[in-house]
Amino acid sequence: MKLHDLKPDAGSITKKTRVGRGIAAGKGKTAGRGTKGQGSRSGGKKRQYFEGGQLPLVRRLPFRRGFNNLFKIYYQQVNLAQLDTLAAGSIVTPELLAQHGFIRDAEAPVVVLGRGELSKKLTVHAHRFSKSAAEAIDKAGGSMETLKLLLTGAAATIKRPTKEAIAALKAKQQS
Repeated sequence: MKLHDLKPDAGSITKKTRVGRGIAAGKGKTAGRGTKGQGSRSGGKKRQYFEGGQLPLVRRLPFRRGFNNLFKIYYQQVNLAQLDTLAAGSIVTPELLAQHGFIRDAEAPVVVLGRGELSKKLTVHAHRFSKSAAEAIDKAGGSMETLKLLLTGAAATIKRPTKEAIAALKAKQQS
């Protein structure tokens, strides 16, 4: 017995189907690909979740990839430790925070979080306060003013207004 005489047991391995080898082979002419369409052509491959150009299920469902909540409001965060660097008795507004570089945009909503200590009496104007931040500001003898959001919903996130439109909204809100 030589190496070239070795063969697997009968029936343990089936031969590979050779497609496109005539009618008698059972897989002739269209070779099992059907008659027409993308799958019948050479190179006609498609992604696993491809649905013929329709928006795929993966992107349609919010708990899957590809979903952005239009109504989520993104707050700029400021911590108590940052506020403690400001002068005592000052009135802290989003404009002042932007000047000091604590936030990027004075027009965007601001939330004050309770990380750090506050030892100075401050008057803080922000759109939202965490519970611990509110307690710390009261404990330091300061006061808080909750600012009203100029825009909510999709208008606040997707359709960002111009600076002139924001100024007009502020003027309308103050009057």
